[in-house]
Amino acid sequence: MGFFSKKKEDEQEKDVEILPSSKSLEDNIKTVKEILKGCGDVVYKEFMVGKEQNQPLTLVYIDGMTDNSIIIGSILNPLMVYAREIPPETPKVAEKLYELVRYGTISTGEVEETTNINEAILSILIGDSALFIDGVDKIIILGVKGWPVRSVEEPTTEPVIRGPRDGFVETFRMNTALVRRRIRDPKLKLKQMKIGKRSHTDVGVFYIEDIAKKQLIDEVVKRLEAIDIDAVLDSGYIEQFIEDNPYSPFPQIATTERPDEVAGELYEGRVVILVDNSPFALIIPTTINSLFQSPEDYYDRWIISSVLRVIRFTASLLALVMPSLYVVFTSYHTGILPTKLVLSIAASREGVPFPAIVEAFIMEFTLELLREAGLRLPSAIGNTIGIVGGLIIGEAAVRAGIVSPIMVIIVAITAIASFANPSYNLSVGFRLLRFALIAASGILGLYGLVLGLILILVHLVRLKSFNEPYLTPFVAVNWSDYKDTIYRAPLYKMVKRPIRISEDKVRMVNNRSTLLQKNKGGGKK
Repeated sequence: MGFFSKKKEDEQEKDVEILPSSKSLEDNIKTVKEILKGCGDVVYKEFMVGKEQNQPLTLVYIDGMTDNSIIIGSILNPLMVYAREIPPETPKVAEKLYELVRYGTISTGEVEETTNINEAILSILIGDSALFIDGVDKIIILGVKGWPVRSVEEPTTEPVIRGPRDGFVETFRMNTALVRRRIRDPKLKLKQMKIGKRSHTDVGVFYIEDIAKKQLIDEVVKRLEAIDIDAVLDSGYIEQFIEDNPYSPFPQIATTERPDEVAGELYEGRVVILVDNSPFALIIPTTINSLFQSPEDYYDRWIISSVLRVIRFTASLLALVMPSLYVVFTSYHTGILPTKLVLSIAASREGVPFPAIVEAFIMEFTLELLREAGLRLPSAIGNTIGIVGGLIIGEAAVRAGIVSPIMVIIVAITAIASFANPSYNLSVGFRLLRFALIAASGILGLYGLVLGLILILVHLVRLKSFNEPYLTPFVAVNWSDYKDTIYRAPLYKMVKRPIRISEDKVRMVNNRSTLLQKNKGGGKK
């Protein structure tokens, strides 16, 4: 478990008001009890040590946030045993006991000291314990964190097809360890800070020193330090505070539960933010191209990955414009379609009392309603509601003549296509824009659809993520970056990292031809 860092930032130390401790144990405990008044889960363990049991101490901690085995085995038992070795006639018994505890007796491995009662209380509130010794004005902080934690398991929001199956959890230190396991490089740096005047939430900024650009690191830290809020309960709070354009439907910061994806992004020169109590890491900067990528793309062979990426891009485009095209072709531009198809659509819409735009809105709203209901129900029931509910309502709507069968088919294809996108946040953005495009198509026909798409494209061109164009590498011509877009080149040809975001551009040496020549030569022998 983690311990409050010795490398606290000056700004954070200033946030903790200085309340000096005294040499009187009674006064110190009285002050602590006054501050923590009404906190029924705070434990004040009073005991006497020394050869004649005449030296009072008090251990303060919160029940449920500490590991009792550490408290008993590594703190109380050693104190009872080793403190007896101090002769009662020793001058400054309290100071001698302090030195024994601070530098020799306690075996927790995490021992710190402070003379600020408020700092000691903050340590108690995050799961550590504070040891007060009568006659000494220094408070010993002991790392005894031990609250219940969720074990590492496969991410629920990002199913793994191929690759590691461990995912982030809600414990900050476990998450940092999962990243360290994959990047055993001293250049991997972790800058820690606490955000939230009341929650004091641990926030960590991961980056590889000689790969990530210093300007990017400084900008991320600057935006984090500017956050002034009472509490941070999830990484979503941080995301909304530091993103460039809060009014855009497109996510400018990627999120993931997968440590292998975080490691891959760090190797490319990006910065990753981890937040305590959240299993979702934030990846900075983010481009629309990276949101269509999945870690499995690099574990599978390049042909398979390239085909899957084409499918994802195509599916996202269909999810965005397919209902709008239906409105356009049935209401304005029927002459564009083949005659037989027009007659088939007309026959299916016979008896439908609504125009195509109203029909599309009804079905799309119903689909979103089912999707939201499925998310709020338990997973097993939710999946059933989404599938069965869609079938039943669609069939009933067709029988009642409210919508046409072709509209049900289009909505079903749209729903399936939206699930092909690996980024949930991006797919939600497309779903919102789909309603806007339906409205534009219903009002202006094909002109409205084209105008809507142009406005979306203009917005994407102007959008940035930490000074990185959102459409990189499509708008910034770096030919080496095109090897990892819709088409993914063979791994041995991806010699360079993304040019714009990395300091060290070269990630590997392509010596495949040399290896193949050696293998051929060995075969002839």
